[in-house]
Amino acid sequence: MTLVRPKFSTQLSLLRALAAALCASLVAIVWLMASCTEGHRIASAKQRASDACEAIASDYTLSLPHSMEPNAQLLHDVLNATLVASAGIEGGFWRAAASRSAPPASASEKAGGFLAYAFPSYPGSGIKRDIPEAETPLILSALSAASTGTRPAAEIVGRNREAVIATACPVNGHTGLYAWTLARAQSMLVRDGDAIVSTFAVVLAALFAVSLYLAFALAAWSEKLVRLDTALSNDAEESAGSIRCPGDPELDRIAHAINRWIARERDSREQASELETRLAQAHRVALLGTLAAAVAHEIRNPAGAIRLKAENALAGDATRQQSALRSILGQIERIEIQVSRLLALTQPVTPRMEPVDPATWLPESVQTHDELARSQDVALTVACNMRAESTSETTDRPVFDPAQMRRALDNLIVNSLAHVRPGGKVHIEASRRASPCGMRFVLEVADDGPGVAETQRARIFEPFVSARPGGCGLGLTLVREIASSHGGNAYHTATPTACFVIDIPWRPSC
Repeated sequence: MTLVRPKFSTQLSLLRALAAALCASLVAIVWLMASCTEGHRIASAKQRASDACEAIASDYTLSLPHSMEPNAQLLHDVLNATLVASAGIEGGFWRAAASRSAPPASASEKAGGFLAYAFPSYPGSGIKRDIPEAETPLILSALSAASTGTRPAAEIVGRNREAVIATACPVNGHTGLYAWTLARAQSMLVRDGDAIVSTFAVVLAALFAVSLYLAFALAAWSEKLVRLDTALSNDAEESAGSIRCPGDPELDRIAHAINRWIARERDSREQASELETRLAQAHRVALLGTLAAAVAHEIRNPAGAIRLKAENALAGDATRQQSALRSILGQIERIEIQVSRLLALTQPVTPRMEPVDPATWLPESVQTHDELARSQDVALTVACNMRAESTSETTDRPVFDPAQMRRALDNLIVNSLAHVRPGGKVHIEASRRASPCGMRFVLEVADDGPGVAETQRARIFEPFVSARPGGCGLGLTLVREIASSHGGNAYHTATPTACFVIDIPWRPSC
């Protein structure tokens, strides 16, 4: 199966679509990467917050091992010392309120709540000492979960493309005292948003610029290609010898190559025209030479005979003079016949078409040669084979010039009678035959004579070519001219005996 290569414009359009698809794929890939790493960042922030919370509780236990009333200064010192190494993490201490079944040891234990808060790595100016109000419910939720068990608890909430993690853990040796930490895990798109947006803006702008350049380049290239095609289709520019270059390097090379080809073609046509002129001149000279030789031969022989007869008549008696005059008249008639045939060849054959009934026309045309055939002891046979189609209706009759066709048929019959031996036969047949372009009317004249020599078959229809001594060689030429004027042809079939055929359309429109 042959693969059809798409047009160049289609290929460029596909390239632009591919660039757009690459842009979309790049955005999707980066977004997917950000989504995949978000879980890892949350888990890492949670682990850091839990480690910081346990470190705060452990450091405070080491600083105040016994269950004593919490010291506010000590609480702040422990928070600052522990969280200073944990960037982005804030934390504090919280005490649970005393239950009704167990009397509180002090007033602060009875009230409970936040005891201390610190954020040593706060990025803003000054020292941050107030607990974040927005995250307070989350911190209390983590503290509530930790107070119901003995293990650290964590709460995570996602808000505005960042995750907030709150962890809480009990302080060993200090009943109801809990340490808590708060960490934030920002999305990569938030943390590095400016850099990512700038990078994507540059990439997308570059791809858009490339696509725009391809679009303009394609439009300009297509316009130049159309101009080149128009120039090639313009006969005026082609005859002028060159086409204008479109202005594109690749198309200019094509235009230069076409201009070189046009120049070579013009030179070839000029050479061919010159050779045709020379050949026509040579052909006319040769034809004139042949015509002059033939006319000289055909007229010189009768003229010589006339001269001889005239000289004999002058030297003889009255009887001899009468015989010489009759011979002279015969030679003059021969000259007139030759001149008439030459004049007939110089005049165009213009047939007068009309429907003809072959069954009537053919016997009438052949009948005029019966007396000559009997005198030579030659049998004339006629056949009209119309393939069982009725020719009584005008629409089923062939259309040709009956007078011109009879003239052609007379030449063929006379030619056959001149070559057939006594006791021979000449057969004339008209038939209707099918062909790729329609029905044909075919006339055949065949005899059982010696036939046409193989050396003369190719030139038998040329003027002044005759296989019979004394023949002028114009009869078959006239036959072919008449057949050609009817849109047909005359030819000789390659058989041992002679068989000449006239083949014309059944109707002129064919």
